[in-house]
Amino acid sequence: MTGKKSNNGLMVLAALLAVVLIGTIIYTVTLYQDKVKTEETLTQEKGRVLESLNSLQSEYEKAIMESNATNEELVEARDRIAKYIDSVKAMKADIKYLFRYKNQVAVLKRERAALMRKVDSLTQTNTLLTSTIDSTLVEIEKQSVFRDSLIVQNTQLADAVRSGSALSISKINVSGVKVRNSGKMVETARARRIDKIKICFTVNNNKIATAGDRKFYIELLDPQGNVMGEKTPIEVEGKPVLTASKMVGFYYENANLDVCDFVIKPGDGFQKGEYLASIYDDNLEYLISNKFTLK
Repeated sequence: MTGKKSNNGLMVLAALLAVVLIGTIIYTVTLYQDKVKTEETLTQEKGRVLESLNSLQSEYEKAIMESNATNEELVEARDRIAKYIDSVKAMKADIKYLFRYKNQVAVLKRERAALMRKVDSLTQTNTLLTSTIDSTLVEIEKQSVFRDSLIVQNTQLADAVRSGSALSISKINVSGVKVRNSGKMVETARARRIDKIKICFTVNNNKIATAGDRKFYIELLDPQGNVMGEKTPIEVEGKPVLTASKMVGFYYENANLDVCDFVIKPGDGFQKGEYLASIYDDNLEYLISNKFTLK
């Protein structure tokens, strides 16, 4: 009798455990299903937030492209939305953060509406200004035509004065010289005897030229076309660089003036052949040249 009661107790306990197990399984399955459903809902909400942010970004892109000038406020708002998009993409499906971003989207939409109204107002103002500027430009163009006409006349007058006041050379003479012990210089055309090459020229009188210290440049080329002498590079804006053999300084007094200078013998002496001497003024304008031959 006692064994029968014991068996009945075990059966009752087993039945209770079975009920608990079944209940646990049902509860677990229900929780899992709820979790899956919640995750799907959050994922959908996350997609809607991204869709709203992408739409806002597209509207800003369009507004920036249609703007005549870069609007820093629009660019800043677009860039800020791009950062929100990156953050939402990287975010896990979390209800707390998702609602925060949904609220932020609402704020961004209000901000976008305010900015668009501001941009429209600026556009209208710019249109009015453009109309005013166009009429002003027409008047300025008229004044510019008159001013340009005066500039052309003044330029032509200045060019005429500058051209008329430029110094010129009427003749040039080039010769080789031998310096004797007494200091006397004797002209010679024999290359092996020459100590220097003498270049002389006559500066013509010019009454409208400015009197005072002036300088010309000598370029002496040997038979191979190489520059002889000091080989100093001379630069004047707008002109090719001149490698000068010698700079010749003189004082001009608005009258004919004979000027002479020398290019000394190089280390290996003068060669036989044809030489070319050219003279340039202080603005590197070519004046005159002369060829001569050493035997």
